Formats: sequence, C-alpha cells, structure tokens
Amino acid sequence: MVRQLQGVIRGKTIELSEDPGIADGQPVEITIRIVRLPRPWGEGLRRCAGALAADWTEEDDRILEQIHLERRRDSRQEISG
Repeated sequence: MVRQLQGVIRGKTIELSEDPGIADGQPVEITIRIVRLPRPWGEGLRRCAGALAADWTEEDDRILEQIHLERRRDSRQEISG
C-alpha cells in the first residue's frame, strides 16, 4: 500500500495531518520531501534588501526617487528640419 500524507516534524517525531490507517507498531518506510509554502508577494525583495535595512536612510530614498525621475524624463532631442 502506498499513501501520500502531509505532516510536521517535531524532533524525531512526524505528526501526520490525518490517520494513516496503519496498525500501531507496523514497520514502515518513509521518504521525506519538504513542502514549500507560498511566500507573500514581495517577501523575496524584503529578504534581499534586509541586509541594508539597518543602514537605510531617508537620503537613500531621496536618491532612488531622483534616479527614478531622471529615467522617466524624455532625453531625446528634437529634430529640426
């Protein structure tokens, strides 16, 4: 019999989310695969930027805003003809 169940590791014990339907004391073979939980949107960016969080200042915000505005400004020259 093969069943796929989920559970939580607690030290050397695995707490299953449901009854496996196997007799108590029955030897079993276990394959463990970590279940990746979805992260909230933006979590990856926060984790990357976290290294600078303690050193970030309002001046850094101002510099980034200035860079953003300069990139949006139209830098093309008008052609006279």
